[in-house]
Amino acid sequence: MLLDRVKPLDAILATAQKKSLHRSLSGLQLMLFGIGCIIGTGIFVLTAAGAQKAGPGLMLAFVVAGAVCIVAALCYAEVAAMIPVAGSAYTYSYASVGEFFAWTVGWALILEYAVAASAVSVGWSGYFSGTILNEFFGVQLPPWLSAGPLALGGAPGGLINLPALIIALLVTWLLMIGTSESAKVNAVLVAIKVAALTAFIALTLSSPEFDANRFNPFLPAGVFGGVGSGLGAVGAAATIFFAYVGFDAVSTAAEETKDPQRNVPLGLIGSLLVCTVFYILVAAGAIGTIGGQPIMGPGGIPFPAGSEELARQCALPQHAMALVCSDEALAHVLRQIGFSGIGNMLGIAAFLALPSVILVLIFAQTRIFFVMSRDGLLPEKLSAVHPRWKTPHIVTALTGLVVGVGAAFFPVGLLADYANAGTLYAFFMVAVTVMMLRKTDPDRLRPFRMAGVWIVAPLTLFGCVFLYVNLPIEAMLVLPAWGLIGILIYFLYSRSRSHLGRGIIEVVDDVAGKEAMIPIDPD
Repeated sequence: MLLDRVKPLDAILATAQKKSLHRSLSGLQLMLFGIGCIIGTGIFVLTAAGAQKAGPGLMLAFVVAGAVCIVAALCYAEVAAMIPVAGSAYTYSYASVGEFFAWTVGWALILEYAVAASAVSVGWSGYFSGTILNEFFGVQLPPWLSAGPLALGGAPGGLINLPALIIALLVTWLLMIGTSESAKVNAVLVAIKVAALTAFIALTLSSPEFDANRFNPFLPAGVFGGVGSGLGAVGAAATIFFAYVGFDAVSTAAEETKDPQRNVPLGLIGSLLVCTVFYILVAAGAIGTIGGQPIMGPGGIPFPAGSEELARQCALPQHAMALVCSDEALAHVLRQIGFSGIGNMLGIAAFLALPSVILVLIFAQTRIFFVMSRDGLLPEKLSAVHPRWKTPHIVTALTGLVVGVGAAFFPVGLLADYANAGTLYAFFMVAVTVMMLRKTDPDRLRPFRMAGVWIVAPLTLFGCVFLYVNLPIEAMLVLPAWGLIGILIYFLYSRSRSHLGRGIIEVVDDVAGKEAMIPIDPD
């Protein structure tokens, strides 16, 4: 029953084949594209949360998360080159394991993108409040307006993160009226991010304040903090995995890459390795200059990042300047070692660059909604296009409202963990898809055919499960709870209204604007 509706791959590819995208990207170009997609949000906003979980072991956490991403990226690359259409892991699953599991993947992606956008909004709020308002205008937002109650957990003040709410709603409004990102503007923002991090690495590693003794103990919470604890180097890896999200955009460029068999792994693995080295150096610079040891609670166990207990500790004078207590960690480090001006410039870089990330995430979320609505699994009203703005305004508004609420009331570390839970499930299903299609459709043209699939794909499955069980227990529970809601919606509404179940598959070419209607046998 659950595997009875598999969308014909020929139908999905019928439109994709009309795109005729020119293969023009070299391995180096794909690598540079990947670096631009990956570096950004996570390193700016999660350094403090990662340090509180692992201390200097944050450097090891980046290696662990990067390794999982490499094997997942290779799975993504094969299936993205093979099925180059909208919908990402949702569409891939529809063509391999069927409608039910495709629905669960799409439902998880909705969680991933919306919550990730909330996390970035909270990260932007920290730089806006700390750099723009405080450093440039001398305005200190009261705690009750700069952090939600779930961020401070009852510590002094916390009511709502107003800047995070405002930026989420502002970006939503821009998407609704049709304002889109310019490729040139995005390229400038990527250059700003990379330049800012390069300057940070150079200044911190060469600073007189740098002291190797700050790395001792290297693993204050151990390698494994325990299942559901979210602590230790692996627990930190499960959180800062968020810093790598974006490499799937590189995978989708496989169809436009020259000699994909050679250049796709070069671009994917190269970009992930470069970013991992970048992240390790940033962590080393931050910890080596001002220290990054976690604030310990009873029994020598770090207080949970974003918790009430940690917020109270951070309010004490002896911890006020600690890395783990900062909402704008990288700018804070530079100010502490005498580079206030450059620290403020880095804060401005984050202030300018992060809204574009929020825009992309909300857009991606509405795109998944749109594709699922087009397939009949969600109300078709959600894919309605505004007569004047020509955008899916209803689903965009709903998404923006959810993103704004999450940003207003939750801490960035917890939001990242929630988003990672959905992402890890989607990556897991992509690995399943690769193996299923190798079995069910072995002769299909694969522009990029991954070597060692029966090693790499199972490693991806293991890596995703491994990181998932090292998330905090509340983040682990979010995915099944969210999934249960989705399953109820599927059986009570979506299954009976599915276009595939009614015998028609509709494929929309979002490049050429064409559409194919292909009748099939209903289940």
